[in-house]
Amino acid sequence: MKKSKKANIVIVIPCYKVSTKIMSVLSGIPDYVSKIIVVDDDCPEKTGMIVNKAKTLNKVKVLTNTANLGVGGATKAGYIEALKSNPDVVIKIDGDGQMNPKDIDKFIFAIMEKKFDYAKGNRFYSISNVYQMPLIRKIGNLGLSFMSKLSTGYYDIFDPNNGFTAISGQLLTQLPLDDISDRYFFESDMLFQLNLLGAKVLDIPIPAIYGDEKSNLKITNSLIVFPKNHSINFLKRILYKYFLRDFNIASIQLLLGSALFFWGTIFGGITWFKNMTNNIATTPGTIVLVAILVITGLQLLLSFLSFDMSSQKRD
Repeated sequence: MKKSKKANIVIVIPCYKVSTKIMSVLSGIPDYVSKIIVVDDDCPEKTGMIVNKAKTLNKVKVLTNTANLGVGGATKAGYIEALKSNPDVVIKIDGDGQMNPKDIDKFIFAIMEKKFDYAKGNRFYSISNVYQMPLIRKIGNLGLSFMSKLSTGYYDIFDPNNGFTAISGQLLTQLPLDDISDRYFFESDMLFQLNLLGAKVLDIPIPAIYGDEKSNLKITNSLIVFPKNHSINFLKRILYKYFLRDFNIASIQLLLGSALFFWGTIFGGITWFKNMTNNIATTPGTIVLVAILVITGLQLLLSFLSFDMSSQKRD
């Protein structure tokens, strides 16, 4: 990749309990990378100190957080440092060895040559990768990916919590980093903010690498925190996109469709319950009215969803 060697490429690696993996990750990063920022997120294993003592690469800069900020907070600290170098591309990888540094070329190509604003890894392209993935991760990713499509507006993006990402330096300067989650919702929140900026996002197939590492993500985040945050972002995105920044036919479809569908459902449910309680047969006219309200409302909502999906910026 001739152009990537001339470009200013910065790598950000947030670190927490990866002291046994970090040096092998650093050794695999291509020579043409301009700068590597290792962010020790108040790691109890002193990962940053281990990197400093090794002194294997003069292009490595270690940042040490005095308190644990989470993967998002650590990455954002790395982003802020990276921007000081006026980078062309900033790539984020994890320090646990689950991401192959050899794949960095693909991400640089997506930003520098294909002119995407943001690229992220997707471990689900290859069937063999899916087979070797732990079952709980398969199920979790299916649910989180579906919620992410709705909340971010990127309907062709999968594996939303994949931490192998690349962003153009120009777009990074526009991101409201303070508004993005510090914890494990970071990657999904990034996609939400990118959609608000109209960024072009690309999924890049990467292999799934699993060793003896343990995930710090708790099950409560997947079952409670993530659905709640996705719901909030979905409502925000709809409000911003269809009512504050613009008001179009899709906005009317959403308002009218929601009113008809929910009114028809509530009216039908109440009428059915009252009639059942009083042992009265529901009239055909009532049944037809409820059906018309619900079906028409559903059709308008599906039309809105189709509009929302087609409005996504593509290459």
